[in-house]
Amino acid sequence: MIQVNEIPKLLISILICQSAGLIGSFFTSPAIPTWYVTLNKPFFTPPNWLFAPVWITLYLLMGVSAFLIWRKGLEDRQVQIALTIFGVQLIFNAFWSVAFFGLKSPLAGLIVIIVLWIAIVLTILKFFKISKTAGLILIPYILWVSFAAFLNMTIVILN
Repeated sequence: MIQVNEIPKLLISILICQSAGLIGSFFTSPAIPTWYVTLNKPFFTPPNWLFAPVWITLYLLMGVSAFLIWRKGLEDRQVQIALTIFGVQLIFNAFWSVAFFGLKSPLAGLIVIIVLWIAIVLTILKFFKISKTAGLILIPYILWVSFAAFLNMTIVILN
């Protein structure tokens, strides 16, 4: 149960994660109707409208997960390490949009998403040791990024 005095931590955690998506959208949105539409994409590419609600949901889950770790106390060294790894993966998350859409480079995007995937796995492993719930909440995220990595790789091959 969330205590009233923990609500600011929860909101901050969610807002930080949603901010990563907002930063990424500055690079993604302008490139979709211009550059991205020109790429050869595989048959399993989801429709463009699906990405925003999926990512908003994933950023919400990421925020809740980070909150569950943060609430354990920043004085705990394992919490510090876990949140640092989480922060690193969040940076790579935002940087993927810069690499793929901003630089218009599926190959750069693929390199970034591989590093992102590894950082997410490390985050899940660290979070799971501190809070099983926090680790489990990130499972949809790693599944989606796994799919996105495969999609990214296929786009590299097709283009």
